[in-house]
Amino acid sequence: MQLYNTMTHRKETFVPIEPGKVRMYSCGPTVYNYFHIGNARPFIVFDVLRRFLEYIGYDVTFVQNFTDVDDKIINRAHEENCTAKEIADKYIAEYFKDADALGIHRASVHPRVSDTIPEIIDMVKTLVDKGFAYNVDGNVYYRVEKFPRYGCLSGQNIEDLEAGARIDVNDEKESPLDFAVWKKAKPGEPYWDSPWGKGRPGWHIECSAMSRKFLGKTIDIHGGGQDLIFPHHENEIAQSEGANGCTFAHYWVHNGYININNEKMSKSKGNFFTVRDIAKKYDLEVVRMFMLMAHYRSPVNFSDDLLNQAKNALERLYTAKFQMQYLLTRCEDKAQSEDEKAWCDHLSAYNQRFIDAMNDDLNTADAISAMFELVRDANSTLNENSAKASVEAALKLFNQLSEVLGLATKNKEEKEGSLEDEIEALIAKRQAARKAKDFATADAIRDDLAKRGIVLEDTRDGVKWHKA
Repeated sequence: MQLYNTMTHRKETFVPIEPGKVRMYSCGPTVYNYFHIGNARPFIVFDVLRRFLEYIGYDVTFVQNFTDVDDKIINRAHEENCTAKEIADKYIAEYFKDADALGIHRASVHPRVSDTIPEIIDMVKTLVDKGFAYNVDGNVYYRVEKFPRYGCLSGQNIEDLEAGARIDVNDEKESPLDFAVWKKAKPGEPYWDSPWGKGRPGWHIECSAMSRKFLGKTIDIHGGGQDLIFPHHENEIAQSEGANGCTFAHYWVHNGYININNEKMSKSKGNFFTVRDIAKKYDLEVVRMFMLMAHYRSPVNFSDDLLNQAKNALERLYTAKFQMQYLLTRCEDKAQSEDEKAWCDHLSAYNQRFIDAMNDDLNTADAISAMFELVRDANSTLNENSAKASVEAALKLFNQLSEVLGLATKNKEEKEGSLEDEIEALIAKRQAARKAKDFATADAIRDDLAKRGIVLEDTRDGVKWHKA
């Protein structure tokens, strides 16, 4: 397998530390709100990478953390007059609801910062003892100049960073580049006792400590969004290698950005969408399909047109799957002809094309194309006169590949149930628009449903719908 390594700026053959085993870490959400569509991309990408590694025979230990100690969580708790833990607990539960709808499997471990405080304090203490960090009145900072490789991941040069940095008046840091690994407690914030007084972890140190706790000092793959390369992942390297005295991660894998209608997503521009917002209009499996139809390192443009293309593509996969399931109930359990045996042997070519695509730096777009080639062949070859074994062989392969991508994995009952939920949600949105006299939105929803073969009838008992 070839993976693009951000550290070396090239594709490299993946060779794990321990044969047959993979240790992988990916940065998870800061749990103060529902996660947005930009967050969803790395969650999906590294879920698929983990699934594929397992498909080709690796035993994968995958760690994805929850940041449950953070300024944003504390501020949200103050706004809602509750504790930071209550905010974190709430949005961790909401994360799993949206992650489940996106088809994201649970990680092997989902550690929280608040449960890893002893390990964080131990790592900070090691950094202080080795001279990589220093205490100033309860605040502990990492001494960047002590780590000569700083900038190795992002390509940043320390001299250039220093030239562009600004030193605040009365700044207690030795250098403006130094960053906090432990913060002195402020009134109204959660805190823990430490050798430097009451305080809480800095942002970057948590991932270094959690990765070491659950995966060891050196891991195979560290993943995340492109936005985390600097300073978060750069700082993780400095902390981990400073404390542990060895390489932190062998492969650094980062996904590209998401734009909304050709513009960068921004709350100020009004184009900021949470996954929960999108779920009001689309089944989130459509969002997963949309993400995987592009290469993970490429920037993608999020728009209704592209979502509808993904929706249509997903429907074609489901149609093929349900057709094969139907044929299983109609075909005879008879001996295969020689031609059928040869055709079944030929199916392995689609599996190989799929594996070749995924081995080429997780090229999910080409992997999906291989699935569609399988579907076209099955549609043109299989019928009610086929031997049952032929249908079973094609469906088995389809299900194997769909499970790797996390696409078209629902059964017919689940799929129809999710369609009904989606239609009912759109009808409710249409009713709200009509009540607000927003007839343009109401008509657009009705037209969209009509294109999908759904007919609405406004009756005395409310809105009824049926398939055309």
